[in-house]
Amino acid sequence: MKRISDFSWQEYDALPVADKAECLSRPDGMPFHTIFAQQFGRASLDRLCDAATKIRAIAKSRAGMEFLQGLLFHKRAMIYFTQPSSRTFLSFLSACQILGLRTGEVRDASVSSEFKGESREDSIRTFSSYFDLIVMRTREKGLAERMAWALSRSKRPVPIINAGSGKDQHPTQALLDVYTLQRSFERRGGLRNRTIVYVGDLARGRTVRSLSRLLANYDGIRHVFVAPSPLRIGEDVLADLRAAGQTVEVSEDMAAWLPEADAVYMTRIQDEWDETSGESARIDTSRFKIGLEQMRLMRADAILMHPLPRRDEIAPEVDDDPRAMYWRQVRNGMWIRAALVASTFDCLSRIDHWFRDNL
Repeated sequence: MKRISDFSWQEYDALPVADKAECLSRPDGMPFHTIFAQQFGRASLDRLCDAATKIRAIAKSRAGMEFLQGLLFHKRAMIYFTQPSSRTFLSFLSACQILGLRTGEVRDASVSSEFKGESREDSIRTFSSYFDLIVMRTREKGLAERMAWALSRSKRPVPIINAGSGKDQHPTQALLDVYTLQRSFERRGGLRNRTIVYVGDLARGRTVRSLSRLLANYDGIRHVFVAPSPLRIGEDVLADLRAAGQTVEVSEDMAAWLPEADAVYMTRIQDEWDETSGESARIDTSRFKIGLEQMRLMRADAILMHPLPRRDEIAPEVDDDPRAMYWRQVRNGMWIRAALVASTFDCLSRIDHWFRDNL
């Protein structure tokens, strides 16, 4: 098994994604660094979802919480978020607290030595001297991956979890989305032979890029990408899904697909990536919104998801519909991220044993 430290950056960067995924993982197939969605196969997804469910059950009792908080009490995590975030930041903070990790944080580069001109690479190397895990969110595509390579070659390798990287990947959001889908369909035939309709800014929304690639691990998934023409899904994603034998549809007609959907995954317009002022505002998105009228087009057993934050793409009155899952997604995110952090430090077997012996 090749390790990421065996390669120069140029050699590693030129590897196919599948080979990169192997380099970023431990011998048991679970990630050491979590950088992109393609690292996860069906077995690792099932393992993490199972662990998340066990952790949430264990955490319901005082004895269980004492066990969980003792797991990683000797470890420290840096939460380095130079891109604005509330849900993802608090989700990781809560996940670390559940497992007993002490945390540090940088949420504004202007209060760090980057303000003095220090490179982000040097800042992250500094953090690795103090902390045992770095969770990072950045506007800069590829930074998390470059730092995973750099820190793997140091005398004290420190794992990195990518909590959002440019417009490209958001693997832990995809994990919580898959976990939500699994829990939603676990008593209705499971997550197979499902139609997933993704709606909104699919060109710049990294959540859809990551989720669709994770769902390629499940049989019979039909991926339907619905967006205005300027915001349609990238050809690289379509090519990856087709290569994996998945069924792919591209459309601009949301209403036509709502009755077909098992899950509708709404996203907001990502105008923070606009290259010119007002660029996104000139795109007509009026047909890509969900209100009570659109909910009536959906099946009674379908679900509605959103990675949040939302704007006006889902009307507030939809929140009371039992098919609206986005608030459950938020809570599921804390548990699946706790499972991922526990897995990063190879603690899942201890969780299995406590669950088996006590619940």
